[in-house]
Amino acid sequence: MEGVMSESHFSKLFNLNHLDLSSNPHLVLNIHSDWIPPFQLEYIHLRSCKLGPSFPKWFQTQNKSVKLDISNSGISDFVPNWFWNLSTHLLHMNLSNNQMGGTIGNYPLEGFDSLLSIDLSMNQFEGPVPLFSNKVVTSYLSNNKFSSLNSLCDATEDTLLSFLDVSYNQLAGELPDCWSHFTRLEILLLTNNKLSGKIPSSVGSLSRIQMFHLGNNNLIGQFPSSLNKCRELTVLDVGENRLEGPIPTWIGESLPYLSVLSLRSNRFNGSMPSSLCYLVYIQLLDLSSNDIDGSIPNCFNNFIARKKKASIERIGNGTVDSAINDTSITLSYNGSINGYDAQVALIWKGKLSYYKSTLRLVKSIDLSSNKLAGEIPTGFTELIGLVSLNLSRNNLSGQIPETIGQLKSSDALDLSRNHLSGKIPSSLSEVDRLNFLDLSSNNLSGKIPTSTQLQSFDSSTYMGNFELCGPPLTKNCPEEESTTSTET
Repeated sequence: MEGVMSESHFSKLFNLNHLDLSSNPHLVLNIHSDWIPPFQLEYIHLRSCKLGPSFPKWFQTQNKSVKLDISNSGISDFVPNWFWNLSTHLLHMNLSNNQMGGTIGNYPLEGFDSLLSIDLSMNQFEGPVPLFSNKVVTSYLSNNKFSSLNSLCDATEDTLLSFLDVSYNQLAGELPDCWSHFTRLEILLLTNNKLSGKIPSSVGSLSRIQMFHLGNNNLIGQFPSSLNKCRELTVLDVGENRLEGPIPTWIGESLPYLSVLSLRSNRFNGSMPSSLCYLVYIQLLDLSSNDIDGSIPNCFNNFIARKKKASIERIGNGTVDSAINDTSITLSYNGSINGYDAQVALIWKGKLSYYKSTLRLVKSIDLSSNKLAGEIPTGFTELIGLVSLNLSRNNLSGQIPETIGQLKSSDALDLSRNHLSGKIPSSLSEVDRLNFLDLSSNNLSGKIPTSTQLQSFDSSTYMGNFELCGPPLTKNCPEEESTTSTET
């Protein structure tokens, strides 16, 4: 639909209670600011039509609405104070994907005491994170300018909040130490803010937490040991902070359902605990860019990437089913928050990438940019479903395992900048899905195995191995030179 609708189109609709004009991006609602509708709407669905730029004043007359969706409607206005104090029966409110602004307040908002879900994401709201009634289950507040979480400590302990997303904001200061009020919380997303200080011990009260994202902040100190009580954790992302100390052994011992663990770009040190091998359902393990030393445990073949199929049933109100084959992995969350996709940042083929809906397809181990020594464990080659393996920028030595060719699903393999020696195993030529390979800056020698795949890479893939020879390098192998001499 296209064109302009005004108040005259609605003037005789006295019994209207459901208005849905959604997904008509060429439809303009040009309503006069002092219009008083002749109806009371229960459902207002105006998503993705041109409702703005001003905030609709006629909403002030609607006190029987149970659902309001004006997302992506071109509103670039401050939300008036009267809106936050409306006496309504709203259960669901979606104001996302606009340019709305203003401060909502750090007090319980009395006008929305029936609200179950709210979505204010992709706007310009600022000030403290708003505290809605204790009945709110889901709160989407990402991509705004909220600056403080301290208002959360005013919540009552019987709050029903299960999902809270305040990622990509301007949150500063320390994390509040009142998470015991949020025992029903299953998903907490605080990625890409300016949070500092230590992770408070009260996070151990989040006994139902499944996704915990604190990446890209300024957090310091060690993991609080109380996190070992969060046994339902499936995704734990604290990458790009300043956390330090050894990787706790309880991560492998107490978090049996972890599928994603990202500790990248921190200051973790010491050796890699062998208890990580207990994470049999891990699909993404990122410990890159830390100060981890010692050898790599030779038990990573326990990981789910080596199995054809596996499933686990979760106790409680959430169930995680995992179906794994050589090419895909599916995670489905059947708790009160259905099907939410985690987003994790990882280095993929040398570039920082963000994965969300496609994360289920990524089975990756990244231990790069540490101080790891010793040989590459042969157990890695049993991970037949592994899509990416990055061991670059370490002090690894010895030979590349002869069975490396078992990684049939590999799309990316990076072993560069180590001290690996010996020949490139001929079995590597059998990995025909490889789109990225880097073996540069090692001590490899001999002829590069011949295959359509290995010769298709640029010579930079093999540079810095002065004893390597054969295409795509310009250096001929001794046997080739002798053959040429004989023919001459």
